[in-house]
Amino acid sequence: MSDDTVVVWDEALLAYDMGDHPLDPVRVELTVALARELGVLERPGVRLVKPEPADDDLLTRVHDPRYLEAVRAAPRDPLFAGFGLGTSDNPVFEGMHEASALIAGASATAAEAVWRGDARRAVNVAGGLHHAMPARAAGFCVYNDPAVAIARLLDLGARRVAYVDVDVHHGDGVQKTFWDDPRVLTVSLHETPLALFPGTGFPDETGGPEAQGTAVNVPLPPGVDDAGWQRAFHAIVPSVLRAFQPEILVTQCGADAHRLDPLADLHLSVDGQRATYIALRALADELCEGRWVATGGGGYALVEAVPRAWTHLLAVATGDPLDPATLTPPAWRELAAARCPGREIPLRMTDDADPSYEPWQPSGEPNSVDRAIAATRRTVFPLLGLDPHDPRD
Repeated sequence: MSDDTVVVWDEALLAYDMGDHPLDPVRVELTVALARELGVLERPGVRLVKPEPADDDLLTRVHDPRYLEAVRAAPRDPLFAGFGLGTSDNPVFEGMHEASALIAGASATAAEAVWRGDARRAVNVAGGLHHAMPARAAGFCVYNDPAVAIARLLDLGARRVAYVDVDVHHGDGVQKTFWDDPRVLTVSLHETPLALFPGTGFPDETGGPEAQGTAVNVPLPPGVDDAGWQRAFHAIVPSVLRAFQPEILVTQCGADAHRLDPLADLHLSVDGQRATYIALRALADELCEGRWVATGGGGYALVEAVPRAWTHLLAVATGDPLDPATLTPPAWRELAAARCPGREIPLRMTDDADPSYEPWQPSGEPNSVDRAIAATRRTVFPLLGLDPHDPRD
């Protein structure tokens, strides 16, 4: 296996543009620009690979053929309605099928590179459209590129694929796609569905009849900070991954759990997100011989958070993590100010936050985070042969 990292990138990925909409492709543009200015994309062993669009055979591994027809037809029909398209969340835009298929193809390219041994890790920061359903657009997502990438891995012979979603919203589309497939473990940490879209992701969602225990959900209360997030992550994710023993790790790394994100209510810092990426890489190294496919996802603090978070992700995937005290380059600040006038431009790659945490213990004074941890462990750990009360599991 090559020790290279593939970064799947082409400016054409910015064509996934819904217009005046929270999911602004400028966040991806500014991420790649920041990573370039900091030398992350020029590191030894980093290869930029241009994606090809996913074809219909691959897309229909996840999506209904009638839905693909609708996505193609919608931009030509001003009165089009249905399949979740033409809504405020998922407005129709010119070239919608082509742009969506290219993002799906980019994540599939990343997965293929890692599975075939051409690279140890691969990243598609333009991906992570995890809400798209088999026959419906949802939550700003038209085609579900993480699910397409996982389907491609299964077609290539993967027997155990683990998917970990750290977006602030539940990874519902990926869970739905593999609900009854014992070859795929889906793990999602997210803000409680009682407070946030999409309203799913409760602890008792544990997988279909043929795949009990392969859906793991950790709904967290509003206001959770780095310490609470890390406590929950480390109380659940390593244990379930070790029990499942995946051959490859796929992650959706949405940055919208950041405290400045306008669409959610968790309070993470970029320092906490950086710590999560380091933990994910360590788990891939421990369990999957380093095989790790990472995508972007949500994130609506377009300048303030997303570019820094995903540049940290790219740095972790390509080599040594960046020093949090690193200054953002002047050229990048100028670009960010030009693209997003009036925004506060970060001067450093840190929020000056401490992401350390106290490990979970089954005893002690319970708080809202510990109650969430206990609910997930109590529900799903026995299905995976784990002891919900043993902190070593």
